[in-house]
Amino acid sequence: MKNILITGVSRGVGIHTASILLENGYNVYGISREMSNTVKNLLNRFTNKFYYYSYDLENVSDINKKIFKEFLPLDIPIHGFVNNAAYAYDDLITNANYNILKKSFDINVFSPVIIIKYVIRNMLFNNICGSIVHVSSISVHTGYKGLSMYAASKGAIEALSKNIAREWGEKGIRSNCVVAGFMNTDMSAKLSPEQKDRIYQRTALKKATEISAVAETILFLLSDKSSSITGQNIFVDSGTI
Repeated sequence: MKNILITGVSRGVGIHTASILLENGYNVYGISREMSNTVKNLLNRFTNKFYYYSYDLENVSDINKKIFKEFLPLDIPIHGFVNNAAYAYDDLITNANYNILKKSFDINVFSPVIIIKYVIRNMLFNNICGSIVHVSSISVHTGYKGLSMYAASKGAIEALSKNIAREWGEKGIRSNCVVAGFMNTDMSAKLSPEQKDRIYQRTALKKATEISAVAETILFLLSDKSSSITGQNIFVDSGTI
């Protein structure tokens, strides 16, 4: 049975992806800063299939000790990793605050880099042809007011993904990005209905991107059905681009 590690598992894309994976027979190892009621429900429904660990990804330096020694040691093979956790820094560049910016890059870039380091070591140790899926943002590819710093962090992840695909493809390890459009999640909750409508009107479908569509795409990229896909950005954005 395949084991999948997911960050940011407590809500939004993370919890939807965990649910779909569990329903399709995967074992899920989920990480988030706080446990949500939805996580509790999944733990009750999928005993011995869903495992949870509370960890703040702003703490980059303890990732190896806490996650890969206490939660996922080498004797638990990792078949896939979903890099989903993100901190949304929404502000104009002229208001940039270094401390907040550093926090966003710690969570969105530096922690994923270190996690991937140990995920790939686990895959190599266990002789696994694994799949890494990053959740990126349409803001990398089309400008939105106030999202330059968030987009910068996600752009870094897209560059990372493409180069990981080149580095480790000969070992059968794949890396892809799901470029998600604007969804109705906690990240977008602070936007007014008028602001959301303006965003959705920029899309071909004139509506929000469905979280379930993003989760199903992640499921596909983790599966053997996508065995020839690597180094790609898969757009699930209601036709924004």
